[in-house]
Amino acid sequence: MYIEIKNLNKTIEIEYGISLFELAQSENITLPHPILGALVNNQVRSLGYRIHKPCCIDFFDITSNYGNGIYIRSLYFILYKSVKTLFPEAKLNILHSISGGKYCEIEHLNCPLDENMLQTITNKMNEIIAADLPFIRKEVTCNEAEALFKRQGIEKEKSIFRETNKMYLTVYQLNDVTNYYYGCLLPSTGYVKLYGLELYENGLLLKIPNRKRPDTIPQTRKMPKLFNVYQQFKEWGNHLGIPYIYNLNDKVDSGQVGDLILTSEALQEKVWANVADEIHRKNAKIALISGPSSSGKTTSCRRLSIQLGVIGYHPVQLSVDDFFVERDDTPRDKNGNYDFESLEAIDLKLFNKTLDQLLNGQEVEIPVFNFQTGKKEWIGKKIAMKENSILVIEGIHCLNPKLTASISEDTKYKIFVSALTSLSVDSQNPIPTTDTRLIRRIIRDFKYRGYSALDTLRRWQSVRDGEEKNIFPYQENADVMFNTSLIYELSVLRPYAMPILLAVPEWEPEYAEAIRLIKFLQFFKTIKDDMIPGTSILREFVGGSKFRY
Repeated sequence: MYIEIKNLNKTIEIEYGISLFELAQSENITLPHPILGALVNNQVRSLGYRIHKPCCIDFFDITSNYGNGIYIRSLYFILYKSVKTLFPEAKLNILHSISGGKYCEIEHLNCPLDENMLQTITNKMNEIIAADLPFIRKEVTCNEAEALFKRQGIEKEKSIFRETNKMYLTVYQLNDVTNYYYGCLLPSTGYVKLYGLELYENGLLLKIPNRKRPDTIPQTRKMPKLFNVYQQFKEWGNHLGIPYIYNLNDKVDSGQVGDLILTSEALQEKVWANVADEIHRKNAKIALISGPSSSGKTTSCRRLSIQLGVIGYHPVQLSVDDFFVERDDTPRDKNGNYDFESLEAIDLKLFNKTLDQLLNGQEVEIPVFNFQTGKKEWIGKKIAMKENSILVIEGIHCLNPKLTASISEDTKYKIFVSALTSLSVDSQNPIPTTDTRLIRRIIRDFKYRGYSALDTLRRWQSVRDGEEKNIFPYQENADVMFNTSLIYELSVLRPYAMPILLAVPEWEPEYAEAIRLIKFLQFFKTIKDDMIPGTSILREFVGGSKFRY
């Protein structure tokens, strides 16, 4: 049987049933860091995977997104096993990313979570890692899985696997503890060479090596505004009774999803009303809305403008995207691709001139950027400020002081928006915030910009790198942070995203990510979009909005 090994750029003959681990050893395949898994026909496989047909193999290490994910999930299990061993009645909740790690909380502890307990948990984790215990992968029937989870008291939150309509489920065992993880794990605990665990706010921060700098642990930074937004939405989720996907699916099955949608939308509207009141109290002249890709900045601009109108303002809206430089003048990243996330992609001179003219009472013609042609179009769109006007500006760079350098700081009110997913698969499998934004963007790019899912997936890492460089460093400068994620939204986005993702060809490297998203979306029961209000943030992506974009 012949296979192609991309790392060696050659085709070889192998024995049927050889594992990826055995193959890497026999062919002396080395990477800058230990091999953690491989893409087999562009699907992520663990090192224990046995090759049973001709295929193309690409081994990866922790610097790959796939390898980093395997490493993180394995750390989750080690932490879970440690807590379960030390405190059998406690429940570990892995919640969200913050400050270079994963924030976790432990329920039902019989003593305070303090430095002594932190050291006890760390010691147990180190003991498990030093023992080099195997992560044993098992294929069990769904009935067997339910029995396993019932013995551990977690059968309800794990019931989500029923939505995949499969007879067998892959679970992992670490000594006497069995759990389900959304993806592959390492061969054994000894593969974990670096991690950190520290107290953070009300819980623990599990520190993880950065895939770009895998030999170091990122320095912890306090991010109180971001943390408070996460906490607020966790409380909302608990108030609505939907911490996990199975709770959402229960609402769909019981016919109660209509009330859930209205309540979720009302909660967001209430926050925007509070933001408008705060802008009025501060007597700001400009509201600046920043956020990463597909965070819903445009709809946020419209909804805030409505609330400002309610309290007597005449809002004048401006999008930084209309001030892109011409495509030929767009800077490029290190790979030679257009760097649309760079501040230099904006015509700063024209933008600041326009702001000055507006604030001085002049009527100004503003361009409309055509993303198809890559050029600004002057179509006679004119705006002007009135005595009761306020500028509402949205764009990814709005919190960067260089964007509005000509404007006095005391006239600005700064808002950071992002889709900070509060829903989890279960207590051990948080949903990455970037997944929600990526799915939103795939739908929007396909529907409005003529890009396939393959196009969007190819660009996504560059987008993420740009966000890390140009957006996230400024987020704590915001006067307020707003979570645009809706607890029900992935059930609405599922039928839009699935056919677009299914069109990604198997021979493309991005197929692995497409398959991962498809499997993830299968957990959700569909909510029809005719139940979604015309002013919802989701309308920015699926269409049918009452707002004009």
